[in-house]
Amino acid sequence: MLTALILALVVLGGVLLRLLAYRRQLEYMARVLEETPAESNLCLTVWMDSTPARRLCRAVNRRLEEGRRLRLEALDSERKLKYTMACVSHDIRTPLAGAMGYLQLLEGEPERQAEYLDIVQKRLTELDRLLDELFLYTKLANEPLTPVCGEIAVLPPLEEALAEFYPQLEAAGIAPELRFDREDQTVWASAETLGRVYRNLIANAIRHGGGGLSVIIGEGEIVFCNPLGPEPAPDPKRLFDRFYRSSPAREKGGAGLGLAIVRELVEWMGGEASAEIEGDELRIKLTFFEWPGKDTHTNASLQGQNALKKDEGRID
Repeated sequence: MLTALILALVVLGGVLLRLLAYRRQLEYMARVLEETPAESNLCLTVWMDSTPARRLCRAVNRRLEEGRRLRLEALDSERKLKYTMACVSHDIRTPLAGAMGYLQLLEGEPERQAEYLDIVQKRLTELDRLLDELFLYTKLANEPLTPVCGEIAVLPPLEEALAEFYPQLEAAGIAPELRFDREDQTVWASAETLGRVYRNLIANAIRHGGGGLSVIIGEGEIVFCNPLGPEPAPDPKRLFDRFYRSSPAREKGGAGLGLAIVRELVEWMGGEASAEIEGDELRIKLTFFEWPGKDTHTNASLQGQNALKKDEGRID
């Protein structure tokens, strides 16, 4: 009987010590959570040889890490928003201030009315283009885009885009050169979306190029080539970043979103856009991947195929 009582007391003592250790462990965790700043990278530790305690510690640390990640993302988003607002306000203010300035000059020099009104019209047209770019990029960034893709001919939307820019091309002295092996070359894309991509690339060549433009159409890819202009050569790795400009000067207009929009649109169609500089020439390549079945393929499955290719390192 005495032996049983002693064993019971020993067991009870062990349980009490275990409970005391649990209490100390929980008090330590609570104190660390209460005293550690929210931005700290400190993680909780556990000294008890207890599976539940270690599990609790891992769960709390995961939540702390997730909270830190979300805070960093929020700070990064806030920084990007401030940068975006600064760029947008500057880009919108420039043509608007120019138009207002020439309207004021018009009051004092009515004999130059036609000249000044033409300049004002150009400034307002530039402002309209800026707002269109900003609207489209914001839409792409915040709303899911599901272009209706299919097997389409490459040349017709390109010819339409070149015809639309004929006055600007002629004024810039640019005679576009098309190189292709087959007139019936096709890709898996949306004709309307691909046309928008073409227009942005043509506008970029006119605005920032060195006076030439050639388009090379191959199997599953389209390459826009133009000589580099007098401004500093762009960084191909950053060329598709929003608001990126190789030169701080903004006299050539544009919101720095044209190529960012190109990348977004091409990726939504299941392809990729890349850039490189060869000698004194900028080459922007659009790559369209093959689809497994023309009759049953959907845009969603193509995007899944792209995701696999990214995992395999075939897409940067």
